[in-house]
Amino acid sequence: MGFRAKTALIAILLPLLLLFNTGQAGAADHLRLLVFGDSLVAGYGLPAAHAFPVRLQMALRKEGFSVTVINGGVSGDTTTGGRSRLAWMLSEKPHAAILELGANDGLRAVDPAVTRANIDAMLAEFKARGVKVLMAGMLAPPNLGREYSAEYNSIFPDMARKHDVAFYPFFLDGVVADPALNQPDGIHPNAAGVDVIVQRILPSVIKLLKSVK
Repeated sequence: MGFRAKTALIAILLPLLLLFNTGQAGAADHLRLLVFGDSLVAGYGLPAAHAFPVRLQMALRKEGFSVTVINGGVSGDTTTGGRSRLAWMLSEKPHAAILELGANDGLRAVDPAVTRANIDAMLAEFKARGVKVLMAGMLAPPNLGREYSAEYNSIFPDMARKHDVAFYPFFLDGVVADPALNQPDGIHPNAAGVDVIVQRILPSVIKLLKSVK
């Protein structure tokens, strides 16, 4: 092959090689974020496009993150149910996760010791798999009494400290008890409520994703 032919071939191949390498880097930089929880994240009562994981993914991409947010929410799930299906969800190989479970434990007055043990086990499993976690806290329903509430409410910050994970104190912050932001059942956020949750938790999620190496 003559010099001119070689030069022409390089001129053709070099842009393709650069494009291939750029594509490979982009794939390596793409993040998978698992939102592991119950109906509050599953999108109960909402069109699929307004579920929390979908809206969070949109917000994160607007912030420049190459991320896929995986909807790991199951309506009605308790921490016991979540613990039993966590290994299966981790087959998605997420880089990071938001753990939002415990609301149904409170609604059903599950023994806080059970909830604590389940969250402890799930956080240990995330850590063993090398998954960075943002723990989303919950508050007990007010009708369960002061003693139950104190024991239940302490679970989430205690477990976040024990496992040294990021902590967002209350998933429904800014939305709970506001009729304009909730569905008629007064429990599940409507589309506007989901957007409020996303905007409030977004800085914590961004910090989480930046911690992924």
